[in-house]
Amino acid sequence: MDERQAVAAFAALGQEHRLRIVRALVTAGPDGLAAGALAGEVGVSGTNLSFHVKELSHAGLIRSRREGRSVIYSAAFTGLSGLVEFLMRDCCQGRPEVCTPAVEALAACLCTPGDTADA
Repeated sequence: MDERQAVAAFAALGQEHRLRIVRALVTAGPDGLAAGALAGEVGVSGTNLSFHVKELSHAGLIRSRREGRSVIYSAAFTGLSGLVEFLMRDCCQGRPEVCTPAVEALAACLCTPGDTADA
């Protein structure tokens, strides 16, 4: 991820409903959530959800797919990982104890390699 992409991602996350959407989708995992369920969980109308997911999708943070008549949204784990990597790229500067809490928090994630919603 380059700086331009990171700025777009942070701008998209800089709104409370969008941040809630991403957190809900991360919690849901690769299977994602149907639009109606996601709107209910975040507390927005379907119209507002569409507006917010468009911004998050353009920033590369979420994906959507059709299953029958439903739209399923899921976190774009590759994009989210890229954002975290962008922030941590120059971490530590020879002082690994600075990054240890962040690394330990990520290591505690129950996700397994290959669990992505980017297909």
